[in-house]
Amino acid sequence: MLGRRRPAGARQAPAPEKRPPALNARVIAPRRGWRGPAAGRAAHVETGSVYLGTSVQVAGLFPFMQASGLPAEGVPIGPDLLTHEMVCLDPPGWLGRLTNNPSIWVQGQPGVGKSAIAKRLCLGLVGYGYAMLCPGDVKGEYAGLVRALGGQVVRIGRGLDRINPLDSGPLGRLLPTLPEQRREILLAEVNGRRGELLHALLATAHGLGRRPVAQESAALNAAIRLAAADPATDPTIPDVIKVLREAPGPLLDRLMLRSHDEYLTEVRAIVAALENLCDGPLSGLFDGPTTTPLDLNAPAVSVDLSAILTAGDHVVAAGLLACWAYSYSAVDTARAFGVLARPVVLPLDELWRALRAGPGMVEAFDGITRLNRAKGEISLMITHSLRDLEALPTEEDRAKASGLMERCDTLILAAMPMSELTRISQRKPLTDAERELVASWASPTATGIDGTTQVHPGRGKYLIKIGQRIGVPVRLALTPTELELYHTDPAPRRQVSAS
Repeated sequence: MLGRRRPAGARQAPAPEKRPPALNARVIAPRRGWRGPAAGRAAHVETGSVYLGTSVQVAGLFPFMQASGLPAEGVPIGPDLLTHEMVCLDPPGWLGRLTNNPSIWVQGQPGVGKSAIAKRLCLGLVGYGYAMLCPGDVKGEYAGLVRALGGQVVRIGRGLDRINPLDSGPLGRLLPTLPEQRREILLAEVNGRRGELLHALLATAHGLGRRPVAQESAALNAAIRLAAADPATDPTIPDVIKVLREAPGPLLDRLMLRSHDEYLTEVRAIVAALENLCDGPLSGLFDGPTTTPLDLNAPAVSVDLSAILTAGDHVVAAGLLACWAYSYSAVDTARAFGVLARPVVLPLDELWRALRAGPGMVEAFDGITRLNRAKGEISLMITHSLRDLEALPTEEDRAKASGLMERCDTLILAAMPMSELTRISQRKPLTDAERELVASWASPTATGIDGTTQVHPGRGKYLIKIGQRIGVPVRLALTPTELELYHTDPAPRRQVSAS
C-alpha cells in the first residue's frame, strides 16, 4: 500500500477523549438533587461514619450493622426512624418467605400506642379484604373504628346484649340439615369446645377456683352432651345445670356410681360453681340464649365489654373467655358451612387479663385459637408485660403462655424498660442495640425542658422484629381521622397551651 510518509520527528495527534454521555438533568437528578422547594436538594452530603476496632472486637460483630428494609408490601406504618423510608407490614403476605406464622405479638407500656398500631393494621387489612373481629373489646376503644367501617358493635352488659358461651355460632341452626355422619363429627367438635370453655370458666374465682378433677370433668362433659342432644337448639349453662341436677340414667352410667348420694358427693361442687356463673356479678350476661348474633358479613364486628369493666378483673376475664369462645365458634361454624370465605383478623387486646384469671386459662385460650392458627388467620396478641405470663399459677401454664409469643414470627415492641426487654430476649433474642433503642423510649428525658408540651418519646414508636432479622424502628404516622378514632385517653386531663 502506497502513501505519503510522515516526516521524521512529527508527533501523532492524541485521540479525542471519550466523555460519558451527558445526563438529562430534567429527568435524572444531579448528585445533590434538584434545586427548589421540595425538590430533594441536599446542601451537604454526609461522608458517612468510620468505626475502628481491634481484630478481636471486629471479628465478633454481626456482619449486618443495620437492618435491610422490609418489602414495601402490606399495611403502611410510617417512616423508618433511621433511613426515613416507608415501612410496611404484611405478615400474611410474607407467609412462607419472611414468616411461618401470621400472628403478631404487640407489647409495650400502657399509653405508648399499642392499640393504635393494632387498629392501623386492622384498618389496612380490612382494606385488603379481611374481616375484622374484635371478640372482646374491654375498653370499647375499637367500637369507633368498627362503626366508621360500617360494622356491628355488640354491647355486653346488664340490660344490654347477652351472649351464650355455649352457642355453636350464628349458623349452628343449620346442623340439622347436615347428613348424620357429618353432623355428628361437627357436633362432637362443638361439644368439645363447650366443655373446654366451661372447664376454663370454672377455674375462675367465680367458679371453683381450680380446674375440675377427673370425676367432675367426666360429669360435666356428659351433661353437655345430654343438654346438646337436640342439634336444633344450643344449650345454655342453666341447661347443663338442669341435667346435672336431674341425674338421668346415662349420666349415672357414665360415672359408674351406685347410689344417688354418691353422685351428689361427686357433682355438688361443680353444680354450685356453675350456678355462681349465672348469679352475682355475672348475672344476666351469659346465662341465656344469645340476644344479638354476630353479623359475619359486616366489614368489622366488635364485642364491647366496656359496660362490665368496673365489675373487677375476674368478671372481665370471665367475660373475655366467654366472648372469645363464642366469637371463634361463630367463625368456625361459618367456615364449616362454607359461607365465610374472607380471612379474619382478630385483635386480642388486654390478653393478660384473661390469662391470669385462674389456672388452666392458657390451655383454654390455646384450645380456642388452635384451629384459628391452622387456617392462617391473624391474631394480634396485645399485652403489657411478660411478667404477667411468668406469674401464672402453674408451670404448665407458664410454659404454654411463653409458647404463645414464640409462635408469633412478628413482634412489635413499643417503649418498655430494660428489665422487660431482657425477658423478651430470653425467648426472642434481641441485640444490645435493639434493647437500648426500645428502652430509650420508655421515659422522658431529664433535662428539665420537657415539662411543657413535649410528647412522650415512646409514643408512636415501635421496633418491628421479623423472626431473627434485625429489628426495624418505625414511627406510626396517623391521619387526622385516625387521631380521632384511635383516641384511647378519654379521661379529662389538664390542657397545656402550646403557645
